[in-house]
Amino acid sequence: MTAEGRPGEAPDAAPFEYGADGPRVIVTGVDGSDTSLRAAAYAWGLARRGGARLILVHATPIAALSMLTPGGAAVMQEAAEEIVGELEQEIGRAYAQAPVDYEIVAAQGDPYTVLARVADRSRADAVVVGASTQAGHRLVGSVAVRLVRAGRWPVTVVP
Repeated sequence: MTAEGRPGEAPDAAPFEYGADGPRVIVTGVDGSDTSLRAAAYAWGLARRGGARLILVHATPIAALSMLTPGGAAVMQEAAEEIVGELEQEIGRAYAQAPVDYEIVAAQGDPYTVLARVADRSRADAVVVGASTQAGHRLVGSVAVRLVRAGRWPVTVVP
């Protein structure tokens, strides 16, 4: 049955289209790890196929010990800038092959908190992150688990 034939629906309502009803804003976390880069590639493909806006988020954790050492904060900032610079180069290559409306957000703070804040502010329809490979996250909980438990967005965890 077409959209025009459904009772109670306006005759000019657009019919369903495959690939056009997915997320409009996708947020993905990128920390330079292999799993986060695979998550970014997956999110890029979703955004390209669905015409969505992609927000790539890099969160630099603020380590308390780095603040106690002379120049520790500067070293942390320099490392974060290097990762974001490499990310921008990779995205430039991806954009040349398959253009996507994207933005890069770099912020300091707990990765979960930064991703949640960006997803809330951008009214994200989906969040894509890489699976954690750190053994300690089985006890404390990874960023992905925390995002899923928040229950505010559909979360895809890429291995």
